[in-house]
Amino acid sequence: MQKSEIRTEKSELRNQKPRALLCATTTGYQIRSFGDAAQKLGVGLVFASDRCDQLDDPWWDAAIPVRFNLEDAAVEAVTRTLAPHPPAAVLAVGDQPVVVAARVALAFGLPGNPPHAAAVSRDKLASRRAFSAAGLPSPSFRAVPLDEDAERLAGEVQYPSVLKPLRLSGSRGVMRIDSPAAFVTAFERLRRLLQSSELREETEDAHRQAMIESFIPGTEFALEGALTGGRLSVFAIFDKPDPLDGPFFEETIYVTPSRAGGPVEQAMAVHVEAAARAIGLQHGPVHAECRVNANGVFVLEVAARPIGGLCAAAVRLEDNRGTPASLEEVLLRHALGQDVTTFRRSPAASGVMMIPIPRRGVYKDVTGVEEALTVGGVEGIRMTAKPDTVLVPLPEGRSYLGFIFAGGDTPDAVERSLREAHRRLQFRIERELTVT
Repeated sequence: MQKSEIRTEKSELRNQKPRALLCATTTGYQIRSFGDAAQKLGVGLVFASDRCDQLDDPWWDAAIPVRFNLEDAAVEAVTRTLAPHPPAAVLAVGDQPVVVAARVALAFGLPGNPPHAAAVSRDKLASRRAFSAAGLPSPSFRAVPLDEDAERLAGEVQYPSVLKPLRLSGSRGVMRIDSPAAFVTAFERLRRLLQSSELREETEDAHRQAMIESFIPGTEFALEGALTGGRLSVFAIFDKPDPLDGPFFEETIYVTPSRAGGPVEQAMAVHVEAAARAIGLQHGPVHAECRVNANGVFVLEVAARPIGGLCAAAVRLEDNRGTPASLEEVLLRHALGQDVTTFRRSPAASGVMMIPIPRRGVYKDVTGVEEALTVGGVEGIRMTAKPDTVLVPLPEGRSYLGFIFAGGDTPDAVERSLREAHRRLQFRIERELTVT
């Protein structure tokens, strides 16, 4: 190679914009938001997603096709592809990609979480063991194989309790049980879900077990933030004003700022940071769920990824000059090594409603959207359910009808706007046809 060619090659490398790797499932709603943030920051975005490697770029995004449950193969494919031009940052969207993202970051010498800690963060049993060992407030809990005799187990359980899978997210498969008869029904229901063809394809050993833990009464909250060297920066704390007492735990409304008060919010931040430390998390986004009662703060989970789906739009941030920034922009800055402690939640209140599925059936359409949009404070409605698809509510379901977004001067006003807009929506859901 001539000297002039070497100089040209080095110059081109210097002029190339930094790239960030985003590990995400193809169904993630946040992909476009991260793309917008990357464009704003002048960062190239590379995807690794769980798609068939036999198709020729079906989404036209040059993504690296991987299977996140096949971790070794996924890491090898990503590192081999990116080795000539390594990324400057690695991020994960969703629970399943976090371990692959951690391993890729380690391979390229980038900030991230230890892979073992990332694996623990997505396993409810491993997390609960870590929290308990660290002395954090914790319910009693035990793991049981799915092939156990449900009636025998029912006689050993203290009620009320909660039965849950180890790896599913979004309250999927989580059920409160108040009696031996209810336990038998719930256990068989969870067994059918975890043995479904959809989940068998994931080949997860964790799907062969379930966890039983004592029910924690209280008010539930969500915390959004980021870890830097194990230190937590809190971006937002959300109230979940609808009671989450069972029998299922469908989340609906998130509203910020929290109305819990300074001392409770500070206690949540302290406990979430301690829980992240117990798991071993060090660097990256954090989405945590907490329950608070007279006995203190109970951390339910600390996920090593941002809040899921379109809900991230309710996290509204700004820098110390008042310049607005999305959560995705701040997380991308953080992954690139920038200081994000100057970002804080915007003063105005905001919130989102994840529109619940009222019953199983075939979704046809929705009316009243225009009327709902006239409600003061409502900023947008996005229907994500597709016509003629079968709606499956919790505990088996994994999605919502759509999302309602609102803003206002106070969290009370935002909550009222969300509820009134939802009241004006009418959904047409028809009965499934039974094929014999």
